[in-house]
Amino acid sequence: MELRDIEIFLILAEELHFGRTANRLCLSPARVTQAIQKQERQIGAPLFERNNRTVRLTPVGRQLRDDLRPLYAGLKDSVQRAQLAVQGITGTLRVGMVSINAYDLRPFWDVFRLRHPQWRLRIRQIQFSDAFAALRRGDVDVLIVWLPVEEPDLTVGPVLFAEPRVLAVAVDHELAQRTSVSLEMVADFQHPQTDIGPGYWFDAYAPPQSRRGRPIERGPSVRSTEEAITLTSMAEIVTLFPAHMTRYWVRPDIAYRPVTDIGALPYALVWRSETENELIRALSEVVRDLGPLAQKS
Repeated sequence: MELRDIEIFLILAEELHFGRTANRLCLSPARVTQAIQKQERQIGAPLFERNNRTVRLTPVGRQLRDDLRPLYAGLKDSVQRAQLAVQGITGTLRVGMVSINAYDLRPFWDVFRLRHPQWRLRIRQIQFSDAFAALRRGDVDVLIVWLPVEEPDLTVGPVLFAEPRVLAVAVDHELAQRTSVSLEMVADFQHPQTDIGPGYWFDAYAPPQSRRGRPIERGPSVRSTEEAITLTSMAEIVTLFPAHMTRYWVRPDIAYRPVTDIGALPYALVWRSETENELIRALSEVVRDLGPLAQKS
């Protein structure tokens, strides 16, 4: 099996959609189909169950995915390290962010690169529903996530920033007529729910009750910011966000209103304790030296 065919298989096993796989790899859907059919002939069994509506891994496909994933990651890392070594780069630090304000954090990135030109910094967006899993799988080396994080296998580093909360509502929602809102007002409306990640962690982001103890109802489950924004725009829910959303996620069908009775949400570096290395310590030192970012107005 060629390396490119392995990549096609693993991406399809993740996306479970031929079109999305083709787009992600910049290939034609026919090329993806041919690669999978070739692999199935070589193995002698179907890897995917597919019909007009769904694509699913077969038991053989799941076993192959689990066996190939670490091997492919190792091969890919080896090739990348060799390429970087030619450029004088000896290491790469992969940073995953659940917030979308990577530009605000440029001071940290710039100082890290200035101090450590021999290391490459890679920043990628991580959906909050997959944040801890991505860290534990080794997809990223360090996360930037909101606090608290109280996981026994994870180390919490310094805080990069803390932001007040805003409430996203549809532009024709009744709360859009106000200049600010409180949790007491917000409790009249459904908020998104998620069944992914530690419960206490999501509760810190979206409190389950107001300051007076009034329950804040959770509605449909979401796995991404995009899903939350879409449901919000249709007035099915209202959604709490950090304030940088008002600058980085502007839509004509969404209004943001400051929430007056909830504290700022801190975001910090978090990493697996057992994988701590000099690159992680170096970024942590940069954040400590610079201190948390000042809140933007």
